[in-house]
Amino acid sequence: MATSRLLRTSAAFLAATALLISGCSSGSSSPGAEASPGPTTEAGAQRPAEAATLAPLPASTPAGLRSYYDQKLSWHPCGASGFECATMKAPLDYSRPGAGDLKLAVARRKTTGHGSRLGSLMVNPGGPGGSAIDYLQQYAPQPAAVRARYDMVAMDPRGVARSQPVECLSNKQMDRYTQTDQTPDSPAEANKLTTAYRNFAKGCASHSGKLLSHISTIEAARDMDVLRAVLGDKKLNYIGASYGTFLGATYAGLYPSRVGRMVLDGAMNPELDSRTTNLEQTAGFNTAFKAFAADCIKHKNCPLGTKSTEDAAKQLSALFKKLDTHPAATGEDRKLTESLATTGVIAAMYDQRAWPLLREYLTQAKAGNGRGLLTLSDSYYERDPNGSYSNQMYANPAVNCLDLPPAFTSSDQVRAALPSFRKASPVLGESFAWAALNCTYWPVKPTGTAHRIEAKGAAPILVVGTTRDPATPYGWAKALASQLSSATLLTYEGDGHTAYGRGSKCIDTTINTYLLTGAVPPKNKRCE
Repeated sequence: MATSRLLRTSAAFLAATALLISGCSSGSSSPGAEASPGPTTEAGAQRPAEAATLAPLPASTPAGLRSYYDQKLSWHPCGASGFECATMKAPLDYSRPGAGDLKLAVARRKTTGHGSRLGSLMVNPGGPGGSAIDYLQQYAPQPAAVRARYDMVAMDPRGVARSQPVECLSNKQMDRYTQTDQTPDSPAEANKLTTAYRNFAKGCASHSGKLLSHISTIEAARDMDVLRAVLGDKKLNYIGASYGTFLGATYAGLYPSRVGRMVLDGAMNPELDSRTTNLEQTAGFNTAFKAFAADCIKHKNCPLGTKSTEDAAKQLSALFKKLDTHPAATGEDRKLTESLATTGVIAAMYDQRAWPLLREYLTQAKAGNGRGLLTLSDSYYERDPNGSYSNQMYANPAVNCLDLPPAFTSSDQVRAALPSFRKASPVLGESFAWAALNCTYWPVKPTGTAHRIEAKGAAPILVVGTTRDPATPYGWAKALASQLSSATLLTYEGDGHTAYGRGSKCIDTTINTYLLTGAVPPKNKRCE
């Protein structure tokens, strides 16, 4: 089943990888009040009238953490040519540094340029749950001019990939979980869905234990500061995409005086509570679908007709309804269910370069062949051809459900909210609403709440927003830029999730200039 708050980077989408956010929206393990009701958003949600502000941590390193900040890493060649890897220790619980450690995987590619070295440049692709090391080695935008001046660095956050990964289900169990009907038509189907969420949560508790209480965004940001110090950098230079923007902004809020050059691309708004965020993201995906539909109906062979975007939406809904009762064959044991088909469509919304594939696969699905949409769904879930899943889908809710209270506390609350979600997206709204229920049954209580991040005293920060971004709506970038005291907003007029390294010379040149010189673009700069 697809899960809501789907954030992923799209640079690698066509190479069949995907990073997402599921379930509860991200916040942090920081003091602060839950967002209170306020004015409504365009999606019809309640905006918080007032939210607490993330407070910085003391500038001096606590005595109990000095051994972590003073550690020396043992580097060795690994992965792609020119990369080195190491293992860094961090406390499981920063409030009790002597109560056990985590081993976090780190990778770097040292600069080979002739210009003066600017330090390390840390990257994170989002998720939460995306492997920063995989991203760095395979897909991260690394223009030669930037590589020549920085050591490129990545760390898999706690609970992710190589850093003591969260585990929850077997591969076969995960197959069944992803096929669960996420638009229940009866009380019995709703019970099956909630049972699936409960069993998922039990699996995580059984396989991951006490780790689940200590993989919040706040703790991951504190790990980043340890790595900064271990690398010998006085300031943290950073590129974060999607959820990585929230991680970077959290770092800036905790350590404003240690911010170097920071790019936050595909920004999140930490001020919103979970339900508001889910609803606004639903509207974001509806915007992306309408853009796809507007393009599709220009083609004579559009599988959703050639009349209008509204008619295209109706035809897609009809296909989903058909698959709900008659799943399509795929050439393997798994059939294309409504849930898997929905996930496949959602996956293609992240990058407009996938639209031709989506047209082809929708045509196939209407003819009874579900193989193509299943392939898109598998890329979303990071399911290999051999049936193995990465830990992305396990780390993702583990972080989200710890960062914020759940969007809903019961099935009845979801049912009451269905009209607003359907209004936000007639095609996808119902699925997104039910997906937001998954944190309700999480075995660990949330430790964070919605909050503002101001990072007063930080060096200039560059926030990037895409006008038709499905996963991180453009309004979020504007909101984060207005919160951060030193932020400048850079706008990309376009489709897809995130902007850097996706084909806009204007965007890439502006960001590279900032990374190399520290010069931010003029106010209200827009690129196409």
